[in-house]
Amino acid sequence: TKRYEEETNLRCLIALDTSPSMFYPSESKSKIRFSVYAASALSYLLNRQRDAVGLCLFSDKIDVLTPVKSTPTHLDKIFTILTNVTNHQPKQRHTHVGQVLNEIAEKIHKRSLVVIFSDMFDSAENTDELFKALHHLKHNKHEVIVFHVIDNQTELLFDFEERPMEFVDLETGDKIKLNPGDIKTHYKVEADKFHRNLKMRCNQYKIDFVEADVQSDFSVILQTYLIKRAKMR
Repeated sequence: TKRYEEETNLRCLIALDTSPSMFYPSESKSKIRFSVYAASALSYLLNRQRDAVGLCLFSDKIDVLTPVKSTPTHLDKIFTILTNVTNHQPKQRHTHVGQVLNEIAEKIHKRSLVVIFSDMFDSAENTDELFKALHHLKHNKHEVIVFHVIDNQTELLFDFEERPMEFVDLETGDKIKLNPGDIKTHYKVEADKFHRNLKMRCNQYKIDFVEADVQSDFSVILQTYLIKRAKMR
């Protein structure tokens, strides 16, 4: 078994953000469900290609970190963990993507492909820590793909009905009542600024940045992985 695992073509760690904001906007179209399905498809594809795969679940800290293996029983374990993610209601807590990615970079001792699924929302006011962590992964010779998982319609375009609404911060429970039209212009400017900055810095570090809209299908994710894998041969 050890010899078989050493001969695998690729080592891949899938890092999945499980913070409360990932359970937006609805149970059937949530960012977490989209990410779980995509992570499951990638894990299956990796296993079929005799590549080794591991799984990391995180929010404010690393909650789960499996070994990176290529055995069928290990794949079943990953599927079980991913299934449990969508079956549990998340606790209110912040995300610390930068802190977690730094920790991951220190824990991976062999050159790997690190695939990240996150909305990166905790980092909007602390981008330096996030970018340092991404650079840390690249400095340690890892290949990185960032899937920025968001609901484009509401989280980028702020497209809501023109009527008074109550908005709830899923990570703190804070609530605010307002008319979306009153802040739409300002919100879109700030959201676009963060999005462009994140994309620019990923390009600067030679990290593949993929916009993963929860309303789209998984084909873009699988295609991006296959292209990256071809380049790594």
